[in-house]
Amino acid sequence: MPKADINKAGWEQSEFPILCETCLGSNPFVRMSKQEFGRSCGTCARPFTVFRWNPGEGARYKTTVICQTCAKVKNVCQTCLLDLEYGLPTQVRDTALGVTSDAPTSDINREYYAQNMESQMEGGKKTGQQLKGTSMAGKEMLKQLARTDPYYKRNRPNICSFFLKGDCNRGDACPYRHERPIAASSSSSDPNAPVTTIGAQQSIQDRYHGRSDGVAKRLLNSFADSAGLAPPADPTVTSIYLAHLPDSVDETAIRTAIAQTLPSLDPQNIKSVVVISKSHIAFANFKDRDSAELAAAAWAPGLEIHGKQVAVKWGRSKAKAAAAAGAS
Repeated sequence: MPKADINKAGWEQSEFPILCETCLGSNPFVRMSKQEFGRSCGTCARPFTVFRWNPGEGARYKTTVICQTCAKVKNVCQTCLLDLEYGLPTQVRDTALGVTSDAPTSDINREYYAQNMESQMEGGKKTGQQLKGTSMAGKEMLKQLARTDPYYKRNRPNICSFFLKGDCNRGDACPYRHERPIAASSSSSDPNAPVTTIGAQQSIQDRYHGRSDGVAKRLLNSFADSAGLAPPADPTVTSIYLAHLPDSVDETAIRTAIAQTLPSLDPQNIKSVVVISKSHIAFANFKDRDSAELAAAAWAPGLEIHGKQVAVKWGRSKAKAAAAAGAS
């Protein structure tokens, strides 16, 4: 029996990838090439078995970009990094269920973390990343946004950059698409838009951990819009108005609710919390618009504080508030 290579300890070998139905393709006889330790995982940096295949006629070749351990920890596809149950970006799923990522950022700690998660899963223990959200409202939100059928258009070839410049002379022989891209509206409610693939300028780690995900932001804003919490046109509005608060609510209670419902939000991004007990209202003021939009999306299914349902609205812009004050 050959002696094990100590330098390959912890590297991953597998026989078949973990894929969503869309990435696998419609062909039941798909053929895959397999390369052991073909590349480093896009999240934990450990070498893993890379699979490459064509998901269907006229589609581009696809490949796995993260290892199976990382895919299992987040319950995502190894290729598109979308959730396997709902077909949504991890940022959308984690925001709805109140799940936060405790994965480290440094290369050395990421490898140790992945090995620790792998040993826990082998022992039958639950990992800290497994879905633990219990909010029925959050689950209903996911059901509304979830993809019910495969979206094979996502497997189409990328758009030819030479065609966009008017320089492509390959015609029908060109393996890329000859068409003009359609800019996706930030308020679009179509979760199956082809922009759900990993963008060229988007970090795999950001996509995996649910940070700064443009597609997730579009979907969250779309859901917030349907719940009457569409982001105001004025980008300077970064406050959320809470009404019908219980008598016992104070600033600490509001900050606790924010921490529980927005575990991925950095507490430093909360500018201030103002509670007006007499009127049973409060304002959660954030330092940037993205944090405020994340809060609005997370609270769109409903926000409960001290057992009472709270009304959630966007704050008014300074110009409108000044005009209202002048009119009174």
